[in-house]
Amino acid sequence: MDDFDRYLARQAATVEAFLDRHLPAEDSYPPSIHRAIRYSLFAGGKRLRPVLTLAASEAVGGRADDALPAAAALEMIHTYSLIHDDLPAMDNDRLRRGKPTSHVVFGEAVAILAGDALLTHAFEMLATTCGENDSVEPAKLAKKDRRLRAIAVLAKAAGIDGMIGGQVIDLESEGRSVEPATLDLIHRKKTGALMGAAAHLGALLGGGSEEEIERLARYGRELGLAFQIVDDLLDVEGDPATLGKSAGKDRKAGKATYPGVHGLERARLRAQELAEKAIELVAPLGPKAEPLARLAERIVDRNS
Repeated sequence: MDDFDRYLARQAATVEAFLDRHLPAEDSYPPSIHRAIRYSLFAGGKRLRPVLTLAASEAVGGRADDALPAAAALEMIHTYSLIHDDLPAMDNDRLRRGKPTSHVVFGEAVAILAGDALLTHAFEMLATTCGENDSVEPAKLAKKDRRLRAIAVLAKAAGIDGMIGGQVIDLESEGRSVEPATLDLIHRKKTGALMGAAAHLGALLGGGSEEEIERLARYGRELGLAFQIVDDLLDVEGDPATLGKSAGKDRKAGKATYPGVHGLERARLRAQELAEKAIELVAPLGPKAEPLARLAERIVDRNS
């Protein structure tokens, strides 16, 4: 394990501990919903989005702790989206992160409600745990303004202008011939918007300038598209044992994918180009942005 692996593990553990502290225990009443929430939220995963948020905060000179509630909220929203994506009405997946999916274990109704609960609790967490001891001093008012902006950024990325809108276009494109521009739109909304928000929120809550916030939001959007292209490639070439989920399901469902539209080689090249562009965007931030550059490299080289 190199220094960067240790950095990723440390940041992920920080997010996990924060989530554990701010969620009700499994045996809280009614226990069925709390078990379902924790089952999916603590099922593993790279914690890529929250780690990206913490790294973005540090890249603009802030502390990781400044962005920790936003990082946790992002992971809750990501997990809710996975629970709902796996439902029979959507992708009908029975395996996620190497474990049976939520609806397989708890039934469809509880799985839907677990996803809903994670979505709503994410915004409660972001609204109530950021600077909860703030006074009304002028410097603190600026932080509160940034929190309000953060809530708006996250809502937009998760809603019809972002992830949900992308999912709708994706569903409506199944089994159809899709233009490259439409495919880009699906991926930028469905995956890129939330990843762009991850970096945006970190820079915003870390006290970044407007130029830094915009630079990191663009970085996150490019990285998000690269991430989804690699996901498309792994669905074709990946090992289900390594992926922790079914492979080949996109082709079976007739989904629009980069390999399907552009071919494998062009898809790989495009992912690499996007990662390089993301690295160029954060280069002016200097050594503090090194984890962001390393994340971009890892995303295109991953096998799961």
